[in-house]
Formats: sequence, structure tokens, C-alpha cells
Amino acid sequence: MRKYIFITTLLFSCLTAFAQTGGRSVYNFLDFNYSSRATALGGALVSVHDDDPTLLFVNPSYISLRHRNALALNFTNYFGRTNYASALYGFQIPKAGTFAAELRYVGYGTFRGTDEAGMETGNFSANDVALTLGWGRELSPHFSIGADLRLIFCGYEQYNSFGLAVDVAGSYFNDDKRLSLTLLAKNIGSELKPFVPGQYEHAPFDLQFALSQRLAHVPFRYHIMLHHLYRWNMNYYGSQNPFLEVDAATNTIVYPSKAKQFFDNMFRHINFGLELEFKYFSLMAAYNHNVHQEMKVMARRSMAGFSYGFMLNIKGVRFGFARQQYAIGAAPNSVSLSLNFEELSKNHKERQARKLQRQG
Repeated sequence: MRKYIFITTLLFSCLTAFAQTGGRSVYNFLDFNYSSRATALGGALVSVHDDDPTLLFVNPSYISLRHRNALALNFTNYFGRTNYASALYGFQIPKAGTFAAELRYVGYGTFRGTDEAGMETGNFSANDVALTLGWGRELSPHFSIGADLRLIFCGYEQYNSFGLAVDVAGSYFNDDKRLSLTLLAKNIGSELKPFVPGQYEHAPFDLQFALSQRLAHVPFRYHIMLHHLYRWNMNYYGSQNPFLEVDAATNTIVYPSKAKQFFDNMFRHINFGLELEFKYFSLMAAYNHNVHQEMKVMARRSMAGFSYGFMLNIKGVRFGFARQQYAIGAAPNSVSLSLNFEELSKNHKERQARKLQRQG
């Protein structure tokens, strides 16, 4: 056990050396929310040790036999003409382990092309595609690891790019205490064929940590999710910030105190989520302070940063719906459907057995 913990800790220490704290990144569609449950819980890493295959979109360390022959689909109606979808299937290869294959697609719609003189050159489309193979394994009754290998293709009119990225995760779980923790290094990679020849850009790396625990005597599960752990400064207090106060007497900008900046920065790294769980139904809500600060508007209260949703779970079939508020009138809808064919087959056989028993 100590050997596994040491190796995982060393691996994450090495991976953070590749983190880019500034500059540009490509393939930002990889950070979209491809699970309605994850969307409802704030749009970051979710650590729950259960049989929900939609969580494998964000956490490969929980790929296990319980997800064998499970299918997960997600669709999100995003902003404007942009829609994106994903599909994941879990399967087992004997002596190799349990895997999950995933396809992500983002369509930005059709555009009218023109040249420098404004003459139409025809319509064109823009889309992103990512194909992922994930693997997970339980190393002990309380510890598991997982990784994703992701091939990425982006095509915008005559411009295109091809890249490669990897996710690596490790999780601790204690089902008796209903506790789960995950550390994830996300989107480690870059372009292999860049949009601009000779200018290679990195994928949107992130280092995340998530904790969840279901309370013992009430049907609540709380979630605490930390993101961008490799970078402290998440806010912007430049002179062009419209929320800064101006001293009327001196006409100079009044910057927030260091204490206020510190706590604002700290909470920008944290998402808080809550799940109310029943046998076949659950309600979810979360708050993302960073989204709230980035998307709020002046002189008007906003629900930016809040998200919510529900999930139905009936005998191997899960249906989820979520909305995440970005701005006034801007709240994309996300729906997920998952089918666990192993559980459905088991339920069918049990019904057949009860039917034969009654007839007998």
C-alpha cells in the first residue's frame, strides 16, 4: 500500500512540473461539462464511488467492473448555435482490466465565409472532436488509480489541429464511512500538428482535488472540489476592472485590501456542492465562486456561478438534467442518459424467475 501511495505521489509531483501558469492554451472544449451530474455540482472534478458511468467523463480512477457493459450519453445545448455531446461505453478485456471508450463532439454551427473585400466565399463549419480510451484499477479495498489517453482533432474552415492529452487520477474511498477523495492531473498534453506551423500550444492543464461524503443519518452528500491547485492568482485587479471603486476626491482607483484579495482568490479555487439523495431520485446544487466573479454584472444581482439539477436512478437506468448559470439569461441545459446492461439483464432474469415461480 505504501508503495502505491509513494508512486502516485511521485507521479503527480512530476506532472505538475509541466503545468503552464500563463500563456495560451488550445483545446479548451476539453473543459466543457460532459456529465449533467458534474454540471449540477459545479462543473469540476466529482469524487463519488458508485456505479454512475457519467462520472467517468471526469474521473478515470473509478473505472471498474461495476461499469462493465455500461453506456453513458450526454447532450448540452450551449450558447448560440453551439451544441456538444459525448458518449462513453465501459467494457472489460480479460487479463488487461476495465476500460471506458469515450467520444466527444462540439459543433459550433455553420458560418458564412467572406474574403477581405466582403465577397462571399461559401459556408463553412467549425467543430472539435476528442476520442478517449480510459483505464482504471483498484489496487486495494480503499485505493484506485486510472488514466485517460485522448486523441484530439479541431477543424475550423481550412485551419485544423491534431493533438494528444492524458489525464491521471488516484482515489481513496471508504464505503463504510461513505467517504471518497480524488486527485486528478487533467489535460497533460499539447498539439502534435498545430494550427500555425511551428507554434505548438499546450492543452488546458489543471490539477484538481475533490472530496465527497454522505452523512450517516440524513440523505445528504456534500462535495468540496478544488481546481487550479498549481496557480494561486485567479483574479484580475487591473486598472480596466469595471468593479473597482474610484476615489471621487482624487480620481484614483481604490484597490481591495490584501485580505479581501486573499479570500477572494482562495474561494475562486473552491466549488461547493450538495446532493439530496433518495432511493430512486436525487437533487443537486452547487456554487462556483470563480464563475460568479468572472460573469457577474454591475448594478444587478446575478445567479452566475450557481448550478442545479436532478437525477433519476431506476434499476440500471439513469436520467439526469442540469443547468449552470453563467450570466443573466445564459444557462445552458445539459441532459444525460446512462444504461447499465449488466444490471438490466440481472433485473430481467429476476423478473423471469419470479414469473416462473408464480406460474409454478
